[in-house]
Amino acid sequence: MRVLGINALFHDPAAALVQDGRIMAAAEEERFSRRKHGKRPVPFSAWELPEQSARWCLRQAGLTPADLDAVAYSYDPALASPAERLGLDDPWDGLRQEYARRAPEFLAEALPGLDPAKVRFVAHHVAHAASAGQASPYPDCAVLVLDGRGECGSHLAGRYANRELTVLAAQRLPHSLGLFYEDLTQHLGFLRSSDEFKVMALASYGVPRLAGRLREHVGADGLGGFRAGTVPWASLVPPRAPGTPWTQEHADAAASAQACLEEVLLDLARWLHEHTGEDVLTLAGGVALNCVANSRLHRDGPFRQIWVQPAAGDAGTALGAALHVAAAKETVEAMPTAALGRGWSDGELREWLERAAVPYEEPADIAETVAEELAADGVVAWFQGRSEYGPRALGHRSLLAHPGRAENLERLNAVKGREEFRPVAPMVLAERAGELFDGPLPSPYMLFVHEVAAQWRERIPAVVHVDGTARIQTVDRAREPLVARMIEGFERRTGLPVVVNTSLNTAGRPMVDDPRDALECFGSAPVDLLALGPFAVRRKRVFA
Repeated sequence: MRVLGINALFHDPAAALVQDGRIMAAAEEERFSRRKHGKRPVPFSAWELPEQSARWCLRQAGLTPADLDAVAYSYDPALASPAERLGLDDPWDGLRQEYARRAPEFLAEALPGLDPAKVRFVAHHVAHAASAGQASPYPDCAVLVLDGRGECGSHLAGRYANRELTVLAAQRLPHSLGLFYEDLTQHLGFLRSSDEFKVMALASYGVPRLAGRLREHVGADGLGGFRAGTVPWASLVPPRAPGTPWTQEHADAAASAQACLEEVLLDLARWLHEHTGEDVLTLAGGVALNCVANSRLHRDGPFRQIWVQPAAGDAGTALGAALHVAAAKETVEAMPTAALGRGWSDGELREWLERAAVPYEEPADIAETVAEELAADGVVAWFQGRSEYGPRALGHRSLLAHPGRAENLERLNAVKGREEFRPVAPMVLAERAGELFDGPLPSPYMLFVHEVAAQWRERIPAVVHVDGTARIQTVDRAREPLVARMIEGFERRTGLPVVVNTSLNTAGRPMVDDPRDALECFGSAPVDLLALGPFAVRRKRVFA
């Protein structure tokens, strides 16, 4: 069976292809259009489809739209209620619902040859759930979905038994932990439905002194759901104008919201564990990208193992919808990797370099060349293999640097043009991670934070956040042999088994995806070396 999954209605439009139960491709539209998050989540953009990523997914598998057995659309307008009935202040929501109802027609126009009758609507939170429970390595697991909103809710709690879903609880709107966090994001001068991770980072600088006040509005209900009413943020903390300095009051508000979020998540997880008895919890929805909360769930929650979909936000519903439809007809396989996007052969990369007329070299081992540059305190743009699905750079589209120099945090934030409080992440071989970090291991998708061992904090200061933690990525040498060789080469030269890893992009831009993006980023940012496949481009030679 050949199923194309589509996420389009709110934000992070994406496409994914499942063929004969296997995940063949998945990509976000932003990587093609170069518009961060693909589009803004407003009703007037609801008609926009991930046309470029959908066409690429089909090409990747050698298919045409007519070859598809189904198209799974990750929203079911038949389940939606009018915005006013849901308690939402959105007078144009009816327009969004009309666009959703007409999705089969829009898709048939965007993908000539597609029969619109093949389009299947999949409930938004069921698609999120499938992106976790169906994609994880665990056919039997509990599943928890939390985000801003779906058709009429913001939460799903359930259980997968032999990859078949039973829904146990769902929270109806307007109560939403995702919207609760989004509201604060906007109040603090950041872009809502985009910059919530900045609030999470800022929380580490604050004290949760407002948590008691927030508990008047946010809390679990003891029945598998929660209340999350509108918080009068203006009465609790002054708003921050975008681009102005943040204050301790702003950091305290972020810390208070983070604390309340974690408390509710723990209560929901305990309820779910009591009603399923499962050892494994799988997570999806935008809230599942909160790696600090994920670590609290792992540390203090009842589940032995937690698996988080690396594309946990709405982009992941494209994959989840496809898996849900496919699983009704055949056995589906677990997600093999997050590297499900575009890739280029060495020959194609050489053609890009020749066309760009930039001097380059082809070293015997690009991993050793990069290790040497990093050891000399150079910043490296690392472009290797297929691009990642989801918001984390996982060793395919990364900026790399030396972790032993504290000033490299400020340096990388300056290179990327982002806030000074934003952390960068360490990459470490999976077998070495336990020596340096305490937390859920392995952690291949950078979705948890770990305590940095005291004896290592002064040795790798660039990757240690203000609270003594780091959001690590563990590297499996069998799956990522090139990255593993690079890390080992760096350790031989420096004695440090860790390399700084942050996404290959600048502020407000999507992650680099194709060779043109990589060359443009290299040309516009003070990066010392571009590792484009097996080729090395040195800044001092290009800009001599």
